Amino acid sequence: MAREKYSIDKQEGKEPVLEYAAGLFGDRPENLKNLIETICQQTLEAEIAQHLNADPYERTQGRQGHRNGYKPRSLKTRVGELNLFVPQARDGSFSTQLFARYQRSEKALCLALMETVIQGVTTRRVDKITEILCGATFSAGTISNLSKTMDEELEKFRNRDLSGASYPYLVVDARYEKVRRDGVVATQAVLIIAGVNEEGYREILLVDSLDLESSATWTLVFRRLKERGLKGVVCVVSDDHKGIKAATEKEFTGALWQRCRVHFLRNVMGLVSRKERKNIVKALHYIWETEDLKTARERIHKVVALYQNKHPKVADIIEEGAEETLTVLALPEEHRKRLATNNLLERLSQSVKQRTRLVRIFPNRDSLLRLITAVLQEIHEEWITGHRYLNMSKNKEADAYDKSIDSLLQDAQLNEVLVPEFVTA
Repeated sequence: MAREKYSIDKQEGKEPVLEYAAGLFGDRPENLKNLIETICQQTLEAEIAQHLNADPYERTQGRQGHRNGYKPRSLKTRVGELNLFVPQARDGSFSTQLFARYQRSEKALCLALMETVIQGVTTRRVDKITEILCGATFSAGTISNLSKTMDEELEKFRNRDLSGASYPYLVVDARYEKVRRDGVVATQAVLIIAGVNEEGYREILLVDSLDLESSATWTLVFRRLKERGLKGVVCVVSDDHKGIKAATEKEFTGALWQRCRVHFLRNVMGLVSRKERKNIVKALHYIWETEDLKTARERIHKVVALYQNKHPKVADIIEEGAEETLTVLALPEEHRKRLATNNLLERLSQSVKQRTRLVRIFPNRDSLLRLITAVLQEIHEEWITGHRYLNMSKNKEADAYDKSIDSLLQDAQLNEVLVPEFVTA
């Protein structure tokens, strides 16, 4: 198991360390590969030690087995082929978790790229990526064999039973990808629903790919969730899609619907010049900063009166839609800031985009759904094993502040949120 290793010694000084770090991204990309190999190998050693409750050659009363050599394992990744040695337990009980998530997302990406190449609709850029990720040779048979077992696993994830818990909050969104159908490139809607369960942890509840996003589509999707055991829905958060709103009223009778504040803010800002956007942001913050519905409604009237003559379209959209962004005031105070927007899925969508942009045009719907499901399953596993998103016992959470609106302000170079002129008038 000979491999170039590097450890940083405090006595070496900064120059050797900087020289080595620069080499990782310089003319010798194999340095980065070697570094990743070393990290992965150390992870494997830590896993077997934890599994056996003993380090190599350590004699302890708590030991739960013995090592039995190593099994070579190679992985093709974006930095090249990694050559690892997986430690074995004498009784065969050890199974590493290091490759589990890699196998899903990377394999799905490889399959999508390979299918694209097989169909002869790629560019040289995709060919190059495919060669790095997948190796130089593959065939239609290889693709079929790789996708068979993976599709079964992803299908189980998409259709898993949800009856074991209740999900008070749903966050709903859709993204669009290009798919080749019958020789023509068409836009495919990918519907994604995340939920917050009764213990406060996030989960990916649904991912599906359909031809369009409509009221009938969302009604069908919500109905499927209920058939899988979804219950206890209190509030649904989404953008201002009429189909989502109508389907929520139909399938989740009595549940609240919260219009995403970030999407609402973007809609209003699109009606004015860049110079006017600062005042628009201040006006909407003036409405949203209150925790009382009656006061918020009074502030809506003030804002509408302010813009009635100067920007009548702005006044109309605020008068008609601003109250839909106040639904969270009916929820526990500790939950409001994180449920005022659907930024939970906006950030998730960026993770999906990092993979789908490499393919650009998917060869078929199955390939699209496979890759996105694999990415979302990884995120789902991180969520359910990570920190609690909401404190469902209504105790104030230390990290409850969602910076969605602030990020918008920074993008627009609006670093200060001042009180609108009409407040002090």
